Amino acid sequence: MSARTDNEIVIAAPLNVVWDITNDLEHWTELFSEYAAVEVLRREGDTTTFRLTLHPDKDGKVWSWVSEREADREARTVWARRVETGNFTYMNIRWEYEETPGGTRMRWTQDFEMKPEATMDDAAMTERINRNSKTQMELIRDRIEQRVREGVEA
Repeated sequence: MSARTDNEIVIAAPLNVVWDITNDLEHWTELFSEYAAVEVLRREGDTTTFRLTLHPDKDGKVWSWVSEREADREARTVWARRVETGNFTYMNIRWEYEETPGGTRMRWTQDFEMKPEATMDDAAMTERINRNSKTQMELIRDRIEQRVREGVEA
């Protein structure tokens, strides 16, 4: 079985500003509330391989994995996939950016499948990703819009 999530938000900022801030991996710990660390492992052209580490769970467990991202600024699209899949059979994420009258629409589409032995199934993970995506997108929107208001665009 497989699953898909599709979440979007409009950010009141120019597309280039949203692109630059959301693709500055080294500063994701300042943009996302869930990441404790980001370590860039390799860059080749527009492709970056990096390790993400989450803040510890309530029980102290720390989740970490390696992902690969390929950014295509001209197409306003980023493709990402987990290299270290953990509980996922696979996890692919597409980020899309589109200029709108209100600023920039940022959309995340995630295609994935949970391993049979994972602690949650596709439906439970879909619910979790949708809830977390909404939270993180709103936080990103608020942080970017604040930077634009303060005149700190990138």
